[in-house]
Amino acid sequence: MTQTTDRGTGAQRSDARASAAAPDASGAFTHRQIMTILVGLLMGMFLAALDQTVVSTAIRTIADDLQGYDLQAWATTAFLITSTIATPLYGKLSDIYGRRPFYLFAIAVFVIGSALCGFANSMYELAAFRAIQGIGAGGLMSLALAIIADIVPPRERSKYQGYFMAVFGTSSVLGPVIGGFLSGQSSILGITGWRWIFYVNVPLGILALVVVFRVLHLPHTKREHRIDFPGALALITFLVPLLIVAEQGRTWGWDSTRALVCYAIGAVGFVLFVLAERAYKDDALLPLRMFKNRTFAVSSASSIVLGAGMFGGILLLPQYLQIVHGSSPTEAGLQMIPLVLGIMSGSIIAGQTIARTGKYKLFPLVGVVFIVAALLSLHFIVAADTHVWTLVPFMLLMGLGLGFNFQPVILAVQNAVSPREIGVATSSVTFFRQMGGTLGTAVFLSVLFTRLPNDIGSSVRNAAAADPAIAPQLQQAGAGGSDLSDTSFIQKLPAEIALPFKTGFATSLDAVFLIAAIVVALGFFVLLFLPQLPLRTQSGIQAAQAGGSKDADPGTAADSPALAAANAAGTAAPTSVEPPVDGVDRTGESAVPGADPHAGVQPATQPATGPAAGTVVGAGTGAHPGRHEAAGADVDAPEGGRHEATAAGQPTGLASVPADHLPEELRRQV
Repeated sequence: MTQTTDRGTGAQRSDARASAAAPDASGAFTHRQIMTILVGLLMGMFLAALDQTVVSTAIRTIADDLQGYDLQAWATTAFLITSTIATPLYGKLSDIYGRRPFYLFAIAVFVIGSALCGFANSMYELAAFRAIQGIGAGGLMSLALAIIADIVPPRERSKYQGYFMAVFGTSSVLGPVIGGFLSGQSSILGITGWRWIFYVNVPLGILALVVVFRVLHLPHTKREHRIDFPGALALITFLVPLLIVAEQGRTWGWDSTRALVCYAIGAVGFVLFVLAERAYKDDALLPLRMFKNRTFAVSSASSIVLGAGMFGGILLLPQYLQIVHGSSPTEAGLQMIPLVLGIMSGSIIAGQTIARTGKYKLFPLVGVVFIVAALLSLHFIVAADTHVWTLVPFMLLMGLGLGFNFQPVILAVQNAVSPREIGVATSSVTFFRQMGGTLGTAVFLSVLFTRLPNDIGSSVRNAAAADPAIAPQLQQAGAGGSDLSDTSFIQKLPAEIALPFKTGFATSLDAVFLIAAIVVALGFFVLLFLPQLPLRTQSGIQAAQAGGSKDADPGTAADSPALAAANAAGTAAPTSVEPPVDGVDRTGESAVPGADPHAGVQPATQPATGPAAGTVVGAGTGAHPGRHEAAGADVDAPEGGRHEATAAGQPTGLASVPADHLPEELRRQV
C-alpha cells in the first residue's frame, strides 16, 4: 500500500512539473518558463561549443601522448563528419516526432562519447569516439535554436537568441584557456591531464540532461509521414568524401588520386540526394520546394559564403597571435576577448532593435560591411611587428559584424516557413553555415601553407642580403623556409633571426585576409535579395495550435502550416502581387462598393485581443479577401506579405500565388 502511494505521489509530482512547464491554453509560455527552458538549452549548446575549442587547443598534446601525431587530423575529421551529417537529420526528425526526445538523445550521446574519449588509448580509438561525440553535438546547436522558435514568437525571439551568441563567444575564450591548462598538467587525481578535457563534459552533460528532462515539455502532434532513408544515405555518400578531402586535401594534394576519387563519389552522392528529395517531396529530408521560398534560398546561400569567410577569419587570428607574437593557446584565447565582446554586443543590439522595430534585414547587411572592413584592415596592418593592441578595434568590429549576422538570418528563415518545418529550416541553415566554414577553413589553410615557403624564403633572402653576417644562421634555422611542418622553432630563435620568418608568415596571412574579405563581400550581394517580411507575434507552438484547431477553418486559419508556407512563398514571389491599377494604391479599399473595409474583421481561432499572426483578414466579410496580415499589424499599413487583387475578377489570396510556390497539399486545393 505504501509503495503504491509512493508511486502515485511520484507520478503526481512528475505530472505537476510537466504542467508547470507546459504553455497555457493558447500555447504561450511565460518569461519565467522561457528562461528556465533556456538554461537547459544553453547548457547543451555550451557543451558542444566548448568541446570544439578545447580539443583544438589540446589536440597536439593528445596526439603526442597517444603516439599518433600524423593521425591527429582524423580526430577532428571524424567529429566534423558525424556532426555535420546529423544536423539536418535532427531537424527533420524533430519536426515529425517532437524536439524533446531528440534533444535529450543528443545530450546523452554526447556525454557517452565524451566519457569514451577519455578512455581512448590510440588515435584510432579517439577518432571513433569523437565520431560518437559528433552525433550528439549535431543536435545540440540546431535543436536549441528550433526549440526557442517553438516557444518564443519571432518578434521577441531575437532577444533570447542573444544568449546563444553569448554562450558561443564565452566558449571561444574559455576553450583555449581550459584546454591549455588541462593539457599542460601531467596528471590530475592520477589521470592524465588531457583526459579531463573530455571527462569534464560528463557532469556538465548529466546536469544539462536533468534540467532539460524536468523543464522541457512541449506539446507536439505526430503526423503521417515517410522516413527519407534514401535521402539520408545519399547525403552521407555526398558529404563524407567531401569533408574528408576538405580536411586531408592539403596533405594528399588537391589533384591526387585519392582526392579525385572523393570528388567523384561526392558528385554521385549529390545526384542521388537530389533524386531522392524529388521523389519524397514534402517528406524529404530537405524538401526541394523550400528553395522556392526566397528567404530560405537567400539565407542558405549567404550562410555558405559567410560561413567560409567568417570561420576562416576567426581561425587565422589565433594562428597569427601564436606564431608571430609567440602567444600560448591560453594567451591567444584571452587576446581574442575583444572579438567575443563584439559578438555579444552585436547580438544584443540586433536582438533589442529587432524586437522594437520588427525589421531584421538591415543587420546582416551592416554586419557584412563590418566584417569586410575588419578583414581589409587586418590585411593592411598585420605585420611581424604589429602590436596586439592595434588589433583590438578590428577584432571588436569583426565581432559586431558576426553578432549582427548569426541570429537575424536564422530568425528570418524561421519566420518565413511553416511552423511544422521550423526544425528542418533551422538545421538546414546551420548545416550550410557549417559546410561553408569547413570549406573556407580548408581553402584558406591551403592558400596559407602554399604561399608560406615562397614568402618566408623571399623574406629570408632579403634579410640575408641586407645583413650577410646572419645569412648562415638563417639557413641553419629553417633552410630558407622550406621545412614548415612545425613552426614552434620560430619562438626559440634570437629576435633578429626570427624576424624574417615572422615577416614571411605575416605576408602570407595578409593575402588570406584579403581573400576572406572578398568572399564575405559576396555575401553582401546575396543578402540584398533577402525579403523583409513582417515578423509573426505567435510562437511556433501557438501558430501550429491555431492552424490545427478543430474549430478553425483551414481555408482561413492563416497560421496553419500550409498557409504560413504559402504566405512566405507568395511574399517572396515577384509576381504574387498585382500592380495598382492606374497607379492608384487601393490598399484598404473594400471589394464591395460602399462597405467598410474593416467591418467584420475577426481573428481566426484567437481571443478578441487582436488578430493572430498571419490571420486572413476579411475572409467572408466586406474586407479584401485573401489578405494575410501579421498579428497586431495595422490593416491600413502597407506591410509586405499581402496578396491583393486590385479589381473585380483579379486573382486573390492563394490564387495570386504561382503554383510552383505552393506546398504540395495546397496545389490540390487551388
